[in-house]
Amino acid sequence: MALPRIAIVGAGSVGCYFGGRLAQAGADVTLIGRPAQVEAITRNGLLFESGGKTETIRVGATTEPEGVRDAAIVLICVKSADTDMATAEVAPYLASDAVLVSLQNGVGNAERIHAGAHRPVIGGLVYVAVSMPGIGRVRHAGGNRIVIGAVRDCGATGALLRDVADAFRAAGVTVDMSADMDGELWAKLMTNCAYNAICALTGKPYGVMGAVPEIRALMREAADEVIALAHRKGIVIPDETSASLLAMTETMAHQMSSTAQDIARGRRTEIDYLNGFVSRESAAIGLEAPVNRTLHALVKLRERAD
Repeated sequence: MALPRIAIVGAGSVGCYFGGRLAQAGADVTLIGRPAQVEAITRNGLLFESGGKTETIRVGATTEPEGVRDAAIVLICVKSADTDMATAEVAPYLASDAVLVSLQNGVGNAERIHAGAHRPVIGGLVYVAVSMPGIGRVRHAGGNRIVIGAVRDCGATGALLRDVADAFRAAGVTVDMSADMDGELWAKLMTNCAYNAICALTGKPYGVMGAVPEIRALMREAADEVIALAHRKGIVIPDETSASLLAMTETMAHQMSSTAQDIARGRRTEIDYLNGFVSRESAAIGLEAPVNRTLHALVKLRERAD
């Protein structure tokens, strides 16, 4: 199939992974990112590590928000804290028929993008283990799946969902389309709240975390607080998702969370939109969330460490 022009806002590990896959499939892709990243990709190509091999992929890259111009699909891959600013920057250059896809952690990003861009927005979840071992280099450790779906009041139609799914599938990405994207987003939030902070605070990969009974219990407690909050908000997290919470300690035993990767690089984390979000939202409606509150506070302190 002839792939549409695609712009990716946020040239981090997720943005570069999908940018590389889509470019390999023949799409006209533009990555929008920080100067050092853009310079390296422009000069050397995107160094793409997967399956024990490194390939150089030629892909467009710019620091300018107008890189979204004429793109039919725009992937938003920035951190949740940067959603509003990134949306405001690219909004003036969006094509009238562009559809945006939020491939971010946390809940509420699709709604914020829709409010700022006035374009249809599709919610998305990424189930891919990727990292950036160096500037202009992305490393794929496992997984190759996304879930997309319509988020309430964000304008995504079935036709737009199919167009986006077709583009990713042409790039060899497994795509599941959900009829309950809100539930999917909260399920991913539950998983992130159980894994990310503990991994970042201990410096231990998922497999090591899962081998310690006390840590498994702590992860379960963090997840249960998310489930309680979702229930109060009328969101249903599927029982099977909750039951399989700890599966990644085996299937992704060597993976480090994105929060841990940010800490290692001295970067701001998304903890305010993960455990911090659960803590704030729970307090606002009179629920207790002591595990998420504690994990949030400890990561905030860890961010300040020398």
